[in-house]
Amino acid sequence: MSISEDWVGLSTGDGIIPAWWARPETPRGAVLVLPEVFGVNPWVRSVTTRLAVQGYAALAINPFWRTAPMLEEDYTEAGLALGRHHRERLSADQFLADASVAVAWVQGELRGEGLGEHPLGCVGFCFGGHLALLAATLPAIAATCDFYGARVSTERPGGGFPTLAEVPQIPGQLWCFCGDQDPLMPPEELTAIEQALAAVPAGRHRFVLAPDAGHGYMCEARGDFHPEASAAGWKAMLELFSDAL
Repeated sequence: MSISEDWVGLSTGDGIIPAWWARPETPRGAVLVLPEVFGVNPWVRSVTTRLAVQGYAALAINPFWRTAPMLEEDYTEAGLALGRHHRERLSADQFLADASVAVAWVQGELRGEGLGEHPLGCVGFCFGGHLALLAATLPAIAATCDFYGARVSTERPGGGFPTLAEVPQIPGQLWCFCGDQDPLMPPEELTAIEQALAAVPAGRHRFVLAPDAGHGYMCEARGDFHPEASAAGWKAMLELFSDAL
């Protein structure tokens, strides 16, 4: 399958959002990809490539562009510290504005394919998973995969009520994937997430607990990479997108 990939810039009223765009020759749909605090690094770009191979145009945006336009860090303590510094300077309102711009941009790019009004999928990892839960509230997002989005039950970017409280407002499907050995997601948070998803009627949402998996288990570049849990996560995500998109 022929795939084109490159950096693009999304115009907002405040500036330009850097993003990585991977597009198959004939897209079947589109997915918004939200990175960890390490930014749109090679592994995040590889996620867009893998999605494009499956037929999905994939856009990975840099949510930290206001303070770090080209954040792209390795999985080191220094990279983590820098990413967390910029994470603390992002608010939920800013991110939702950016996500809306990204959705409109993708739909505009795919209008010639007859997908201009088509709903999108969304996937995020770590802090990007937290942001994915916010993005899931947008009307154009039909299916969301939140991989180990920590602190959704206790915090919200920029302050305010916890992000998990948004679950009843989510119009599409939300699947939350967590590792049962994740030190950043204690048992009380896992329970809170599972209960919030289960409280939504018709079983639209799903809580997926990966056995023996820690934080970052989807990422081959991280020490906690778990091949079996990662393969299961990819399989479930593609099944959700295939059904919903």
